[in-house]
Amino acid sequence: MPLLTLLWAVPLAGAILLLLIPGGGDEPARPADDHELRASRGPRDGLFRWLALAISLVVFALTLLLWARFDSGSADFQFIERASWIPAFGIDYYVGVDGISLLLIVLTGFLTPVALLSSWAGVTRKIKEFSIFVLALEAAMIGVFVSLDLFLFYVFWDAMLIPMYFLIGIWGYDQRIYAALKFMLYTMAGSVLMLVAILGLAYLHSEATGSYTFDLLKLYTLQIAPETQRWFFLAFTLAFAIKVPIFPFHTWLPDAHVQAPTAGSVILAGVLLKMGTYGLVRFAFPLFPQAAAEFAPWLAMLAVVGIIYGALVAMVQPDMKKLVAYSSVSHLGFVVLGICAMNVTAVQGAVYQMLAHGVSTGGLFFVVGMLSDRRHTRLISEFGGLKGVVPRLTAAFLIITLASIGMPGLNGFIGEFLILIGAFQWDPRYVVVAGLGVILSSVYLLWMMQRVYYGKVTKVENAHMPDVTAREWAGLAPLCVMALLMGILPALFMRPMEPAVRRMVDRVQAVSPQRVETRVQTDVQH
Repeated sequence: MPLLTLLWAVPLAGAILLLLIPGGGDEPARPADDHELRASRGPRDGLFRWLALAISLVVFALTLLLWARFDSGSADFQFIERASWIPAFGIDYYVGVDGISLLLIVLTGFLTPVALLSSWAGVTRKIKEFSIFVLALEAAMIGVFVSLDLFLFYVFWDAMLIPMYFLIGIWGYDQRIYAALKFMLYTMAGSVLMLVAILGLAYLHSEATGSYTFDLLKLYTLQIAPETQRWFFLAFTLAFAIKVPIFPFHTWLPDAHVQAPTAGSVILAGVLLKMGTYGLVRFAFPLFPQAAAEFAPWLAMLAVVGIIYGALVAMVQPDMKKLVAYSSVSHLGFVVLGICAMNVTAVQGAVYQMLAHGVSTGGLFFVVGMLSDRRHTRLISEFGGLKGVVPRLTAAFLIITLASIGMPGLNGFIGEFLILIGAFQWDPRYVVVAGLGVILSSVYLLWMMQRVYYGKVTKVENAHMPDVTAREWAGLAPLCVMALLMGILPALFMRPMEPAVRRMVDRVQAVSPQRVETRVQTDVQH
């Protein structure tokens, strides 16, 4: 059974099915409560919502099946599917997964139904089109993670921009067009340079062997001159740095998050940003190991600056959504630092932190969206004293907040701990500065928690706010459970990724003299 093809074909087929069902259209915007929401629905809006949710749950079940059949002891790519696509240029439909991409695929399958549930009340117009774009986005995201042909990877990479552009531009807030265009232009600028580098790799392979290929595993073995490696590494890394985003390429992210609907923010923070860090692990570092060793200290420096800068800017944000957006800049700086350290401990921590950030930050955007749907504002000053009004929502938000700041026993702690240990083995100076980011994240997140949920009820509108509904629990509870599960049973997630991480790190270190020298010195010191 072509399981990997099913993973992206099922949501794409679901999007096409929804497109073919007649109906849809506009309804009144932003009803105040669930009763008004029911009254404003079109005759088939419920069908579109439930069908999209059912399709996303089928995809999630397929990702779990993939995990169940995955051989956790193997470092090789598994479930390989290959077919000739454009043979004249050596382009194949070539897909497969290892332990790194496996978990990111599961994360995508997990967060998509959560995202649909998060906008159940917030998105009240063009339900059919909204559901189509979410499913199309899921198909493209999974395609990115399974691609082992660089041309196929690029097709999925760019295809992903289209549904996200429309999700922000149609269902966003007041400045949604500006935010959507900025997101598109930033990402496209980096993507074009990456495409040039991909074509350059195929040309170099043709020069060396007489045939073009975009096969990632063959290109891993290609001998590339150091000067060429530098240019290609910079082209790939710029595209991925914009997607992460790494400071100073981060300016599109707060605008996109603030203007996006809740589902867009959940998917953007939970999955799309991980494509940048995944690209560094899968492509930039192993394809150009000598250039990676040369530029890693500079990239790590930008990551550390982003950790501190993102945290400091988050502390002064009056808008909850923008605060959480800047927290992503800070937290993903840790992931980039772990990748730059390029030892097994740090890279495992980086991959683990990708998963943890997807769960906890997706959860933060979910809760902020719930508050926004109830009060139609995201300003922290408009809230206060909610603990006595919505105790269940307060408890869920507290769990997710503690997970995001890295409280031991929750998912954020494991990744940050491994990253800091691995980075310390590489260069302790980065860890000293990055450690401040852990403290600052506690400050701005707990301060937001205190201002929103504790103290006195300062606004009349807050006194009668409804607590978590059954539908909201269906999306919120899995996030809380996953935050606890990843914190208590990290081996469940570490086991499948470790062989793939070790193989990738060994490859980079084996052909990078600087890395080998550093590793030997570390071993002697220990």
